[in-house]
Amino acid sequence: MDREKALELLDDKTLPLEKVKEIFYTFKSDMEVVGMVAMNLSLRTSVYDREKEKSPVMTELLIELSNVEDMGSRWAVAKNPHTPAEVLEKLSHDEINLVRALVATNPNTPINVLQNLFSDEKIVRDGLSGNPTTPVKLLNILADDKDKMVRLRVAENPSTTEEILKKLSNDPDQDVSKAAQIRLEKKNEKR
Repeated sequence: MDREKALELLDDKTLPLEKVKEIFYTFKSDMEVVGMVAMNLSLRTSVYDREKEKSPVMTELLIELSNVEDMGSRWAVAKNPHTPAEVLEKLSHDEINLVRALVATNPNTPINVLQNLFSDEKIVRDGLSGNPTTPVKLLNILADDKDKMVRLRVAENPSTTEEILKKLSNDPDQDVSKAAQIRLEKKNEKR
């Protein structure tokens, strides 16, 4: 198979994973093809159906992609819902802050890794603030973050407690307080 044909095939998110795997191993040193493999895997996963496309081949490819030099590929692995916990742990130490930030957003990231990412830079805290598996203790601290976007994501986080939402409903930023008030109203409607 030639390179152009491989790139063309990777545009199809319904391409069988075995074929994606074959292309990956054939062109493993070509970062454009590797990036397209990562993109293909991203396009076939769903935030609504986390089990969709889960398979040993998917896991194998995610593990392989986590080791490539292409930042975009590691980025795609960090956000993929099928990425194994040990790979997310490894990527939490990536030199690229965007990769670490996406590890922080991934609900499969182990709690101890999330806690370690808490002291990272702002973009990573941004990721933590929206992750539904971020511990409430950390969400409570993030609710006082000086960055408005961090507080806004805490207000929108489905795991944020009523107590934290009440505190955020009085936030000096109108967007943050409104988001917290809306979430509080929704919680009250469910009762």
